[in-house]
Amino acid sequence: MADLVMNLYLNGGKSEGDDNDAAQSSYERTDGDVFSRLATDVSTCPFTREDSGEIGWVDNPSNNREKSDLNDVYADILSSEAIEDLFSRRVKGGDVIKVEGKEGWHLIRVDDLFIKLMGDTDTTADGSKNRINKVRPKLKGSGQIPLSPVFQKIGTDTDIIDSNDGIDNDDEQSKMIYSVPNAKHYQILTSGCQMNVADSERIMGVLEGELGLKALDSINTADPTLITTSNKKSKNKKKPTPDILLLNTCTIRDHAEQKVYDALGPYTAMKRAGKPLAIVLAGCVAQQEGEALLRRFPEIDLVLGPQYIPWLGELLVEVGKGSQLCMTESMIWSEKGGIGAIDKDSSREKDGDWMTPIKRGHSVRAWVNVIYGCNEHCTYCVVPSVRGVEQSRSMEAILQECLQLAASGYKEVTLLGQNIDAYGRDMIPKRTFADLLHYLNDNLPPNTISRIRYVTSHPRYFSERVIDAVANLDKVCECFHMPFQAGDDEVLRGMRRGYTFDSYMKIIQKIRAKAPDASICGDVIVGFPGETEEAFQRTLDLMEEVKFDNLNTFAYSPRPNTEAANWENQIPPEVQSERLQRVQALAAKHALERSERYVGKVIEVLVEDRNPKNGGEVMGRTRQGRQVFFEGDIDELKGELVNVEITEARTWSLVGGSIQD
Repeated sequence: MADLVMNLYLNGGKSEGDDNDAAQSSYERTDGDVFSRLATDVSTCPFTREDSGEIGWVDNPSNNREKSDLNDVYADILSSEAIEDLFSRRVKGGDVIKVEGKEGWHLIRVDDLFIKLMGDTDTTADGSKNRINKVRPKLKGSGQIPLSPVFQKIGTDTDIIDSNDGIDNDDEQSKMIYSVPNAKHYQILTSGCQMNVADSERIMGVLEGELGLKALDSINTADPTLITTSNKKSKNKKKPTPDILLLNTCTIRDHAEQKVYDALGPYTAMKRAGKPLAIVLAGCVAQQEGEALLRRFPEIDLVLGPQYIPWLGELLVEVGKGSQLCMTESMIWSEKGGIGAIDKDSSREKDGDWMTPIKRGHSVRAWVNVIYGCNEHCTYCVVPSVRGVEQSRSMEAILQECLQLAASGYKEVTLLGQNIDAYGRDMIPKRTFADLLHYLNDNLPPNTISRIRYVTSHPRYFSERVIDAVANLDKVCECFHMPFQAGDDEVLRGMRRGYTFDSYMKIIQKIRAKAPDASICGDVIVGFPGETEEAFQRTLDLMEEVKFDNLNTFAYSPRPNTEAANWENQIPPEVQSERLQRVQALAAKHALERSERYVGKVIEVLVEDRNPKNGGEVMGRTRQGRQVFFEGDIDELKGELVNVEITEARTWSLVGGSIQD
């Protein structure tokens, strides 16, 4: 019976081979939660059936020396042996496990993990990368005690500040730490990829939603050094400074670390001068450098790996007590976590909303993370060492986030993953990215989110089922982002990419056959170690065969903790530069050719923003991702789908006029 129900769940409530709508109708839910409906309809458990199978939080027996009172509550549902079996599988959110209980077999879906970050000691166990320093020495040179504003979570008593038991009985230090004002304003600088932008939205959500802070001159830029210009003194007016500065960093390109160090300079100087200022370094540089950053810049209060963003509010409360923290140890992903960084326990309502608050950067389109990390270890890429192993979010959690966006009026979502085709292969039982596309397309309400995009695919794992989904599902946009990186098989082997020129082209041919109007975008690296002129020519050959709609071009740069960085056959910078120019010129030529196919056609455009260079025009995108500019009132058209006749093709965009219905 358990196996039958598992198959029903994996098939969306339908029996295998049953394609008629009637078979599915009994399991349709507005929230797409087929598992809960099955628990109501077929479960024989008298304790959970009326509650759609929900049990609540269950303690891990191995983490409790004393018998768990919480687990005693569920003794009639799950035996201690069944609970131990469940945790022995090293489950995570989204896994569905079959375990044997007193009355037979149970199917248990794990919705989330409730994780305690650390204990109450100054440092964590040997071997961990996480550190908490409760006693901070005076800063060398200035002799100042590093001060941070107080951070208070919304809903807590603002008149009470718990003391930091780790602080010595130093009247000067205690007086200074506990006399600083509450934090009010934050500034965040984001550099890097879409994943970092999405992370910053979650960070801002925590700062505003959990701590009640307000943004101060927030910046989104690809160049971290620009932050130094935002606080230069004006001749007429002194610009305000933040109470907390957060740098969300990227390390994918050369000199990334030095740019971050340069950006920190003005703010570390403020702290040495005695200003109460919290400095947080997040993102990939933080994960890469870890505790070394605290030694180089003792003014930093928190080094935050991306996996710890859900706990930022709790961690900043500790910073406000005078602690300095480094949180970069790898861990299992949690939708929220919910427990304080130091607290030994916390109330845990089973119906609580544990999702980290998010402050979206746009009102029409939104980023939605579906898988974190990467297992590939390409020889040039730093991502696995700074983003960790692959961890997929549950389909139900992803849908819930999309439903919230739909209810807020969003019209487009972009699903994010460093290797999105790996989605679900870490889950129990395994799922696929094509499963997720079908699930979202089927369960998003009509007249809400009309477009689903995604990045980034890996040719090694790309599935023909994904091509079918893009070609046939009405909400999934006809756009493929397929990085090829190089055209020469020997270079691809050196990169450890796992495919060849021919196998890549077979994927392109399948896309052209099933979705002929789809756009194909990619990434390419020139000047990889050992790349000869003949090898580089194969890259140009591949570009000529595909004719990419858009191509992101890069010259290879050695990155820390990557194999290729240590190879002796590095390509001279001047050769890299010359090859990069040739690739960019050819990419622009192809992009214009691809734009020209739209001229004279009427295309559906989702309006996103005002044209920044012409206030009388609006900007939107086609389903294939091409920017379109046309005359219109942004106040009337933002978020609307408009039919536009294309009159002019540009390299990276189109120009047209709206067609009145």
